[in-house]
Amino acid sequence: MNQNFLRNFSIIAHVDHGKSTLADRLLERTGAIPERLMRDQVLDRMDLERERGITIKMQPVRMRYKEYTLNLIDTPGHIDFSYEVSRALKAVEGVLLLVDSTQGVQAQTLTTLAMAQAQGCVVIPVVSKIDAPAARVDEVSSELAKLLHVAKEDVIAVSGKTGAGVDELLEAIVERVPPPSQKATEGAAPDSDEPRGLVFDFSYSKHRGVAVYLRVFDGTFKKGQPLVFRAAGKEFIALETGIFTPGETPADSLSAGEIGYIVTGIKEPGVVAVGDTIGAAKGTLPALEGYGRPRPVVWASVYPESQDDLPLLRQSLERLRLSDSSLSFEEESSGVLGRGFRCGFLGLLHLEIVTERLRREFGLQLIVTIPTISYAVTTTKGVREVVYTPAKFPEHGDIALIEEPWAKVIIIIPPDSLSSLIQLLYEHEAQTVGTETYQDGRVEMAVEMPLRELMRGFFDMLKNISSGYASLSYELLPERVADVVKLDILVAEESVPAFSRVVARRRVQEEAEKMVEKLHATLPKQLFVTKIQARALGRIIASKTLSAMRKDVTGYLYGGDVSRKNKLLDKQKRGKKKMLERGTGKVNIPEEVFMKMVQSDS
Repeated sequence: MNQNFLRNFSIIAHVDHGKSTLADRLLERTGAIPERLMRDQVLDRMDLERERGITIKMQPVRMRYKEYTLNLIDTPGHIDFSYEVSRALKAVEGVLLLVDSTQGVQAQTLTTLAMAQAQGCVVIPVVSKIDAPAARVDEVSSELAKLLHVAKEDVIAVSGKTGAGVDELLEAIVERVPPPSQKATEGAAPDSDEPRGLVFDFSYSKHRGVAVYLRVFDGTFKKGQPLVFRAAGKEFIALETGIFTPGETPADSLSAGEIGYIVTGIKEPGVVAVGDTIGAAKGTLPALEGYGRPRPVVWASVYPESQDDLPLLRQSLERLRLSDSSLSFEEESSGVLGRGFRCGFLGLLHLEIVTERLRREFGLQLIVTIPTISYAVTTTKGVREVVYTPAKFPEHGDIALIEEPWAKVIIIIPPDSLSSLIQLLYEHEAQTVGTETYQDGRVEMAVEMPLRELMRGFFDMLKNISSGYASLSYELLPERVADVVKLDILVAEESVPAFSRVVARRRVQEEAEKMVEKLHATLPKQLFVTKIQARALGRIIASKTLSAMRKDVTGYLYGGDVSRKNKLLDKQKRGKKKMLERGTGKVNIPEEVFMKMVQSDS
C-alpha cells in the first residue's frame, strides 16, 4: 500500500464529549458499515459500554475516503482508562481533540492533549455538539484555539448527531495528518523489507488463541510467516492477517504504516504482552520501544462467595487480563474469607468495571473489599517494605516512617461553587499550587493531595457541590511522608484482620467510632457478653459492649419461691463468665456481617 494515501488517527476527549457519536458519523459518511448494520455507539462492543454510555476499550476501524485509507482508533475518555489512550497514541500520527461546545475545555481534555503532544501527534481541534441548544460554539472555539496556539479558523465545528461539519473534518484529516513514515523506527535500514510491528492490544478466542492488534512499522506481514515476540522469545506461525472493519476481517497482508491484527494460535497465558515487538523469526531488526507498565492506583481483594469457585475466579481474571493489560492480581488468603486475589486497578471506575465483568461474563458471586492504596513502611529496624493491605501493616511501635503516594489534581469548576470547593479541599488535606480563570468565568485549580484522600469519595463530593459541572483529572506524584495509623477492630479482645484499615491520624477517632457502631448494629448476640473495640496508636480508642444472648433456663419452673429461678440465672451467669475466662467461648461472625463490614459503603 502506498503510504502517501494512508492516514492513522485517533479521537481523544474528556468523558462524554461525543467521541463515539462522532465515530458513528465518520463510519456512516465513509460507508465503512452498511446502513442496515448501523447503530448508535457502533464501536462500543461491550454491553457495559452501551449501558453506561462510555467507552472502556479502545477500538480500531478502517475506512475509505476518496483515494485515502483512514485508520481510526476510538479511545476512552475516563481518566481510569488513560492507559488505553496512551497505547493508541503510539500507533497513530494525528488526533482529533474533541471539546463539547456546551461545556468547554475540561480537566481530562488537558491530560489527553498533553499525552498526544508528548507522542508528537498532530492535533486537529474540533468543537462538538454544535446542534445543542446550549452550544457556545464561538466562545469554545476561541478557548480551544488559545489552548493550542492556533488560529480560530483552524478549529472545526461538528455535530455527531446531525453530521454537520463531518465532510470538512474528513478533508482536514487528509490534509493535516501526515502519512506514516519509517524514519521514526529504530534500527531500520531505508530499504529494509523485514517485517516489524508494535503490539498495542489483543483479543482472545478459545479456537484461535490470541489475536494481536499491531501497528506495522517495517516490511510486510503475511499469513504463514514464521514470526517471533521479541521480548517473550516465543515463536509462532501467523495463522491469519487482517484489518478492522470494525470486525476482524482477513486480508492478504499488512504492510508498513498499516494497523491490523495477526492471529497467533497461542493459548497459554502470560506469553503475549502489550508493548512487545513482533518480527521475523530469523530477523535482525531490534525491538521497538514499548510501553511503560501501568502502575496500580488502588487495591482491593476479590473473593468468591463459595470457595469452590476459586479456580473459576483465577481463570476469569487471567482471561480479563488478556483484554485489559492494566489489571494486575496475586493470590492471597484470609482466615475468614478464605482464598481470593489481591487486585490492582487504575482507579475506582476501573475496579467497578472489572468486578461487574466478572459477575456478568463469568457468572461469579463475589465479595469485594474496601479499596485501599499502597504504603511504603520503614520499620524501627530500618527495613523498608511496600504494604498493599492494612492487615499486613507492622504494629504501631515498630513503625519509624510511613510514606504514601500523592497526586497532582486539576479541577475545573464553575465560579459559584468555588467556596464549597475550598472547604472540600481542606477536608481532604489538599494544597493549592495554582489557579487560572477561563473566559467563561470557570476556574481551573491545580492542587496536590494524598492519593488516599482522592480515593475517599472526593470525585463524588466534587460533583455534588458543583451540581455535576466540575471536572477532574490527576497524575501521580512521588511518595511523601504520611500521617496515618492502622486501625484494628477487636471482637472479644481478638483482632479481626479483615476489618483493619489505614486512616488519617486526624480522623482515626471518627472512623473508630463509626466502625464499632456499625459492627455493634450488625453482629448477632453471642452466648456471653462481647466487647467490640477499636485499637489504634497502641491503645483502645472506641468500645461498645454487646449484651449476651439470654437463654430462658427457667422456662420449666412454675410457682414456688423466686429464689429457685434466681439460682438458675446465677448459674447461667457463672457459666458464661467461665467460658469467657477460659477462652472456650468463641465469637461466631456470620459471613453476611463480614460482607457488610469489608465492602465499601457505596
